[in-house]
Amino acid sequence: MARPYQPGPKQFVFATGDGTDHHVSVGDAQEAYEAFAAFLRERESETYTIADEAARQRLVLMPQRGVISRVRETGQEHLTVDRGNRYLPAAMLFFENGCAGLDHFGQWFADLADLDASPETRGAVRAATFTTEAAAIDEVGRIWADSGIVDPTDEYYVFFESQDVEHDRAERAELLHLIAFLGLRRVDAPAGAAGGEVWVRADPRLDAEVARWA
Repeated sequence: MARPYQPGPKQFVFATGDGTDHHVSVGDAQEAYEAFAAFLRERESETYTIADEAARQRLVLMPQRGVISRVRETGQEHLTVDRGNRYLPAAMLFFENGCAGLDHFGQWFADLADLDASPETRGAVRAATFTTEAAAIDEVGRIWADSGIVDPTDEYYVFFESQDVEHDRAERAELLHLIAFLGLRRVDAPAGAAGGEVWVRADPRLDAEVARWA
């Protein structure tokens, strides 16, 4: 059962690009999620917005463009969505913890124009924003938590498990830059592994980070 909003109930405004507004008052994040999922099913639009006006925060979903934006008083950020099943999970995270709930959801960029760059360029730009070991390890952990496993031998961490090279290209490029920055040891994937997998030898820093995300 979802944790009730305190104080509650909480108000959200759902909107589409054509100006349709729908106000809801909900007791918890799950109730908000179900209300938004129903709102989404009943409409077809280029843009869907969830507004928490009390917190002055918004989440904007743009499925046709493949973009999610989050907006708060400090500014706005954007990320590219490579998979269609990412929009509703993003909404749930927003209902649970606002914009901060999406901190680890993907590669956020302040400039929407950055999303037009190639995935490899976006990955390199994102990696360059992590200038300390602690921050870089945290980001590597986020990437692993999204699509990684621990090899049964416990000797390797596998990123992008079972994916081909056309999936998550930006995050793969980012990961490779962070591996080099941190001095981690990448190894060849075994025969039969998917072409997009990245195998990294276990490292004490990774061990601690993966334990936090597992």
